[in-house]
Amino acid sequence: MLDPRIMSIVPAEYPPPVNPDVEFIAAPTYTVDDRIEVGVAIVGGGPAGLSCAIRLMQLLGEDPVLAELLGEVPVALLEKGRGPGSHLLSGGIARPSAMERLFPEKTAADWPNYGTVESEAVYLLLNQKRSMRIPTPPPFRNHGSYVVSIAELGRWMAQQAEEFGVYVLPETSAVKLLVNHDDVTVGVRTGDKGRDSDGEELGNFEPGSDVLARATVLADGTQGHLSGAAIQHFALQGAIPQRWEIGVKEVWSVQRPLDRVIHTMGWPLRTAAKYREFGGSFLYPMGPDKVALGLVLGLDYRDASVSCHDLLQCIKTHPRIRPILEDGKRIAWGAKTIPSGGYWALPNRLSAPGLCLVGDSVGMVNVPQLKGIHYAVHAGIFAAESIAKALKQSGNANDLSAYDDAVRSGVIERELRRSRNMRQPFSRGFFLGGAIANVMEATGGRFPGGRWTSDQTRDNAPDHIRLQHTVPFTLARYWESMCPAQVYEIPEDDPEQAKHTDNAEETNVTLTVTPSNCVQCGAITARGGRLTPPEGGDGPNYQQT
Repeated sequence: MLDPRIMSIVPAEYPPPVNPDVEFIAAPTYTVDDRIEVGVAIVGGGPAGLSCAIRLMQLLGEDPVLAELLGEVPVALLEKGRGPGSHLLSGGIARPSAMERLFPEKTAADWPNYGTVESEAVYLLLNQKRSMRIPTPPPFRNHGSYVVSIAELGRWMAQQAEEFGVYVLPETSAVKLLVNHDDVTVGVRTGDKGRDSDGEELGNFEPGSDVLARATVLADGTQGHLSGAAIQHFALQGAIPQRWEIGVKEVWSVQRPLDRVIHTMGWPLRTAAKYREFGGSFLYPMGPDKVALGLVLGLDYRDASVSCHDLLQCIKTHPRIRPILEDGKRIAWGAKTIPSGGYWALPNRLSAPGLCLVGDSVGMVNVPQLKGIHYAVHAGIFAAESIAKALKQSGNANDLSAYDDAVRSGVIERELRRSRNMRQPFSRGFFLGGAIANVMEATGGRFPGGRWTSDQTRDNAPDHIRLQHTVPFTLARYWESMCPAQVYEIPEDDPEQAKHTDNAEETNVTLTVTPSNCVQCGAITARGGRLTPPEGGDGPNYQQT
């Protein structure tokens, strides 16, 4: 049942104790012993960052003068996970266009994938027992695209990057963006390692360093810590605030191969507008013996007790889904947020002096089509080419507007603009929203027009989650239910009557937070808190997601 108390609770009214310009932006120290000088610093080992690194090295191989300019370490890529791929999770259907451009000498057989989509089906789940197959909506048509594990793809791309000569630095968190007195980005500062939960140095303590670079690329993914700070510092905010979905995904070993891609809509989500429950599930074949199963849920739902993880468990009981998993075994699990603001939420600029922002960190995701991987790779390529062009012309990267021009004139702008208003109508309910979205698809987004608004963390690691711990019960319940990894809990000895009284908004409770459970999904940043980078190497270690 809908909890009406959440309708008047706005998570943004309970901001975390964070001042990004003070805590996440810093001047370089230039202390010789505490700095590392590189040509280009890339933060994030996902498809966007790795494609940027690879394309830069390809260009340097063609231009010895530029290679000499960038020094002994021309390209360094910092990845906060155990290695590239460790923190990557996605629905996993990729269009091949970007990989074909990045690796023109390779074929799809050379990079990890589970083959092309040959057949697909979309079902409307009417209730917990009944379903109806519906014609595949145009955004869901995936013929010719490839099923992938983005974690596997990330590891493969990292191998290619290292073969090109990229210095990949795993278990390295970038905690601050270095900006000089001229407001030019000159690198990043890495985080300390070996502190306990009170911040005290352990026996294996290693201090962070300044990584100084001629150009910096932020590819730190959905809810990117430094990208968010950069957007605020350089006033890059888009026409509307970014919004997010949360996705929970499982990989199953199954007895029978799945012969098609399946998407579902409807149950267990409620279709009435007052609930604002937007989303659906997917099942993708991963070879003859595995399937990927996931559920995506918009984080603007209004019932504080809704849990995306619990809804996924409901999906598995439906007669349309249960036979696919029967006699199988879950072998992997993960969760991640998905930026869903689309075209209007893109930053007004994607670059600043010395800086490019790429991929999910700025919302390059087409939620109606469930696509973002190829945008990330294209953006990384554009950033690399723009950086190389600027360095060749002027010796510095103070003007990277060519990157903005490349994005705005290419496939990313074209496809995101077409679907620019397709997510927003669903706040009016599933059926009306679906009808409006279909009209938008048929008209290329022109009508209606306008702008519609598996954890590897040690238990005593430093707390990387920033939020107000004492908040109204309804908000605490929202955070507790939202998190798929049980990071936030309302203690049993807090006022039990808060769950039943009408004045829950005035009844504060104090959350228990367990940071070591966190899988870096980013949902808390979307809904009132702030996720900061963990110690390098902490967080999930995804292998098949």
